Amino acid sequence: MAKDKARTTPSGQKNIGSHCELLYRVEAGFGVWGLSMDDIATFPRISAEGAGAILIDVADAVFNENSQRRIWALAAALRNLDGVRETVPGMNNLMVVFDPLRLPPARLEQQALAAWSSADAAEVPSRLIEVPVIYGGAGGVDLADVAGAKGLSMQALVERHARPVYTVAAVGAMPGFVYLSGLDPALGLARRAVPRMNVPVGSVIIGGAQAGIMPLTAPSGWHILGVTDFPLFDPHRMPPAAFRAGDRIRFVVREVKA
Repeated sequence: MAKDKARTTPSGQKNIGSHCELLYRVEAGFGVWGLSMDDIATFPRISAEGAGAILIDVADAVFNENSQRRIWALAAALRNLDGVRETVPGMNNLMVVFDPLRLPPARLEQQALAAWSSADAAEVPSRLIEVPVIYGGAGGVDLADVAGAKGLSMQALVERHARPVYTVAAVGAMPGFVYLSGLDPALGLARRAVPRMNVPVGSVIIGGAQAGIMPLTAPSGWHILGVTDFPLFDPHRMPPAAFRAGDRIRFVVREVKA
């Protein structure tokens, strides 16, 4: 049987074919010549999200900071393509909204895969922003329960939550909501089985391996540790969202209430 080698373009870059072709080669057990297992593990999975959007997904079981930085770089590379209307980074994924009359989906997929292969872990412009938090009490109704589940005192839980500098991995789900990477893995906790219908604006929350802040009152299954008066979203401000992908957040303990 002939070896299934990666083809080489005139520019010297490896052409690994379509996504379906790659999956076939990997799943059939032939392997992909010239690609490491890390390359294969983070190779984008592309799916159509209606007629005018695609989702480029590189997520694995655990959030990958390096992949997220490549997502930011990919978003920047695709943003200026003729026919692309918007790029929206998520957690290890990217939504690309486009005009299919100007940019055929197949061509966009090809350009996205080519851009991903050359995307470096981008160092995006960022700001370090301090967010004051009152932990516990009426604004942090889950603090005691989460501390008990983790075998910690409330004070110890607050210290561990406030210790890291978090990174805004993505902004979305609702206007101004920040998905924060950097949560102490020991504090990771599955989301509530039954979401609350009205989690108040400003709630400082954790869910799974992530942290977040509620920009408005809305349903959520995340655990509420505290509250901040920092305004995350203002439709009359430009830009309306206070944070952007790549920003860093440090929670500052203002008070811990029983």
